[in-house]
Amino acid sequence: MKLNNNVTDFILLGLSQCQVRKKTVFVTFLFLHLGTLLGNFLIISTIKTSRTLGSPMYFFLFHLSLSDTFLSTSIAPRVIANALRGKSTISSDECMTQVFASLFFDCLEIFILILMAVDHYLAICKPLRYMTLMSHRTCDVLVAVAWVGSCVLSSAQILLAFSLPFCGPSVIGHYLCNLQSLLKLACTHTYVTNLLLVSNSGAICTVSFVTLMFSYAIILHSLRNHSAEGRKKALSTCISNIIVVILFFGPCTCIYPRPATIFPMDKMIAVFYTVETPLINPLIYTLRNTEVEKCRENVMGQETDHR
Repeated sequence: MKLNNNVTDFILLGLSQCQVRKKTVFVTFLFLHLGTLLGNFLIISTIKTSRTLGSPMYFFLFHLSLSDTFLSTSIAPRVIANALRGKSTISSDECMTQVFASLFFDCLEIFILILMAVDHYLAICKPLRYMTLMSHRTCDVLVAVAWVGSCVLSSAQILLAFSLPFCGPSVIGHYLCNLQSLLKLACTHTYVTNLLLVSNSGAICTVSFVTLMFSYAIILHSLRNHSAEGRKKALSTCISNIIVVILFFGPCTCIYPRPATIFPMDKMIAVFYTVETPLINPLIYTLRNTEVEKCRENVMGQETDHR
């Protein structure tokens, strides 16, 4: 599918036009992206190879790490390449691919975070029925629905961009392609498209965030009936998830629920949830989770022994 225009390339202004700052952007994004790949690869490989991390929580964490890895990879390499070459041109096809990828993995992360909240609620509030409700088959189906649902929602939004006419200028005042920036370049009135975008992305972000926080409030309230040891373990896991939810949804709710208006702080907010959050998530889950840490150490030890 082609864009409804004669524009074949877009120009990304990036985070800065200063050559010195571009070098800083190159080094910063390179280290952030490498750290993201390393941290999430450790979690993915640890869960995949460990026999003790087979519970639904770690199954969902595995897919969350996959989503973080793909989200960062869909954005960071282009920023790194542009900062290194000093050239910020991106083809319309690559731009649309980046828009779709970021939307897809944002949606997927939302769904996975919801599934993790459901898993915690059932484990803490419905312990007798937990193994029946969260069987391996059920988890497989839920994750499959999350991937398919993310594809459907992101496809519906990307069709909005394909339906818009673009006739120039082709300068995007951002370091990445997103729907908000593209709407500002459309050669037509975008009121209806803006309304659809806000009602879709904005509603998903806001409703999901409120629902998740309300769910964890119920979970934390129910912990008062558990033993001190059980409460401590469950509280540690819940706090990790709450931190991840706040770090992800905080920036998203600042951007998606409003019309396509670009503010100076939007670039830094986007940097946080597209590059820094995928790096922070592995740190949160490994530092606050002794089971993952022990299994990771065992995996590293086994690799050392084989050598």
